[in-house]
Amino acid sequence: MTGTAQPSKGIRLPRDARRAQLLEAAQHVFVHNGYHAAAMDDIAERAGVSKPVLYQHFPGKLELYLALLETHGNELVRRVRTAIESTADNKLRVRAAIGAFYEFVASEDQAFRLVFESDLRGEPAVEEAVENSLSGCIDAITEAVTADAGLDAARARLLAVGLVGLAQVTARDWLDEQQKIPRDEAVSLIATLAWKGLAGFPLQNP
Repeated sequence: MTGTAQPSKGIRLPRDARRAQLLEAAQHVFVHNGYHAAAMDDIAERAGVSKPVLYQHFPGKLELYLALLETHGNELVRRVRTAIESTADNKLRVRAAIGAFYEFVASEDQAFRLVFESDLRGEPAVEEAVENSLSGCIDAITEAVTADAGLDAARARLLAVGLVGLAQVTARDWLDEQQKIPRDEAVSLIATLAWKGLAGFPLQNP
């Protein structure tokens, strides 16, 4: 998503294209206004469609919000899994996984705010969607740690939770601090911190 929907009122689009357009418009409104202040009228106007058209695709604001959460949650998991699978070197895996979080929060569409800074976290469906995305990242890292570090699944998962938490919290702080440190340097710094601990768990089959 680019973050700027192009109005196309009166133009018939294929269903998938229209849905993507509506999600793009909704993302802009939700990111800038928050869930509670966002209105379906605002989303329809930004998308350049009538409200009936918007409701043809999404029965309500919550369903639209959840669709965005699922889309970006899946994208975060994809980035982390791709990072883990990009190399067999565990040190490089750690850096790549942390880098995936930094890339996600640095995205111009600010999708990370929907996943990590939602003002609707008290809603069970939203909480579940956010937890699913984090669990997907944790699972991807757990699989690698279990296979390579000689740990059982429970211990490997706890290490994965720590790595995901470290990556998420530091990436958001880095962004909040106006990226005073170049991203590659910030990723290397945090990756070094993480690796100093994970390096204590050697490969099961070097």
